[in-house]
Amino acid sequence: MAERQLVRDLMAVGVATCKLDSPLEDIARFLLEKHLESMVVLDSAGHGVGVVSRDEFIKAYVRDDWRELCAEDVMRAEVPQVPPTIPLAAAAQMMQDWNVRQVFIMHHADGITYPAASLSYTHLMRHMIAQKPEDLDDLGIKAARQAPLDTFIEKRDAARRSAMIHDEE
Repeated sequence: MAERQLVRDLMAVGVATCKLDSPLEDIARFLLEKHLESMVVLDSAGHGVGVVSRDEFIKAYVRDDWRELCAEDVMRAEVPQVPPTIPLAAAAQMMQDWNVRQVFIMHHADGITYPAASLSYTHLMRHMIAQKPEDLDDLGIKAARQAPLDTFIEKRDAARRSAMIHDEE
């Protein structure tokens, strides 16, 4: 199997995001449904400003008011980020040093810095046990993915369906 060496070879393109005022309960539900470790919090301009991970949920759980909390109340300030061109071992060491289970590859466009991809403990563990290249075909810069326009249409249609369901209630 061709050895994957750099973050870009193992990262997952596309990152779950939420708004500062997103309810904690909604974020937890989404992370559990999608089997995700964390979500990047975006400010009103679209900049990545923090992260809500499973660790933040456990810290919030001990509070009496956890059901009233939103992303801004519990997020880890700043987004742990790595460049896509560093070795995987270096990224893994950084994750340990920073005590995070997921790091992000940020994109800069039109003055906005937002998450474009991520690398997590799960990706590294999958890499460790992969028997053949196909075991990791969904990861890395060369992974087959849906075209951006198709993704937009899918999300738009889902939002419309959700709005219609809420209007009927």
